[in-house]
Amino acid sequence: MTKADSVLDLLADPSDPLARQEAYRLMFMALAAGFQSTFVDPDHPEFTCAVSNVMNSVGVNPDFIYGSASIRGDGVYRLSGKRGGGVFVLFDINAGSIGVLDTFGPSVGFIDLDECTLGPDGSFDILISGERPEGHTGDWVKLDPRACNIAVRRAYYNWGVEEEAKIAIERVDRPIGPVRLDAAEIARRLTALSGFVERYVTFAMGYGARQRAQGVVNRLEHDDWAGRGGLSGQHYYQGIFALEPGQAMILETEVPDTVRYWNIQLNDPLWNSIEWFNRQSSLNAAQVTLDSDGQFRAVIALEDPGVPNWLDPGGHLTGSLMLRWTQASHGPVPRLRIVDAGSVREHLPADTPVVTPQQRQEVLRKRLRGSQWRHRW
Repeated sequence: MTKADSVLDLLADPSDPLARQEAYRLMFMALAAGFQSTFVDPDHPEFTCAVSNVMNSVGVNPDFIYGSASIRGDGVYRLSGKRGGGVFVLFDINAGSIGVLDTFGPSVGFIDLDECTLGPDGSFDILISGERPEGHTGDWVKLDPRACNIAVRRAYYNWGVEEEAKIAIERVDRPIGPVRLDAAEIARRLTALSGFVERYVTFAMGYGARQRAQGVVNRLEHDDWAGRGGLSGQHYYQGIFALEPGQAMILETEVPDTVRYWNIQLNDPLWNSIEWFNRQSSLNAAQVTLDSDGQFRAVIALEDPGVPNWLDPGGHLTGSLMLRWTQASHGPVPRLRIVDAGSVREHLPADTPVVTPQQRQEVLRKRLRGSQWRHRW
């Protein structure tokens, strides 16, 4: 851990023994996540996932199922499968990634399955290449020569209920025939993996460290995450929440007139998504309750305040929050205020519903079942 200890200075309090152990846990998570991209083969790609409910780092969105495939910019690839249900299936073609063998790079292509040709059963077949093959009449997407990665996000509001997409990727301009890696290549990749841990953890912990340094505490900033893994056409509002014992935070915002997808989620101080199977640490448009004036109001508090839109910070008085508006008519800026936890209702509309402990358990059990019914990656 000696070399990895250098990133502990990014903690809000490097002397805190619990925070240090949580940072070490993140390091091992980075090692596990990194292994999945260490032995990828762009000539024989497949969609793998380095983030999930288990490897919940870098603010992974609970509503998304993520995938990432390594490609070559001079190759010819076929995407095929079935669209399924859910909000969207989006592919981002990138000139870089967070993977072990890559560095971040800009988006150089984009595919929205809902803009492609879909069969009666939702089937799709898309060719991706530098030039359209002569005589090809099906869906085709131009491949930028800088491309080295395709990332996919499958968004679902109703966990475990909506039919999930089925997706395959294959390189079609050469025969299938992977070769066994030699000793030098295995060593090169394992060396890259060992260095990846520090790079990944620095990226993850640097997220909160930068916001603290810039004073983005109990307020929000806007970011589009361009070139750093963000989704094209998405407004990100993000910041640190910092509560004292006995305090709660109220977030309120208008909702865009039209918006394809939106959610809000909480993360811990190391930018790990707060566990969402057993906690209501995130809410999406199908899970929230809007107030009678059409606004969305949520309460961040350690103890359940008995309101529908409680966001559970998982025992953390401080952490980060992120709200996403995707393909929205506009991006309303949420407002934050700190109140006494015992007087939350005095700051909410009078007709805010009461959620009893029994009702909360019912909501949490439905959430738990849906989380397990769906694929994790």
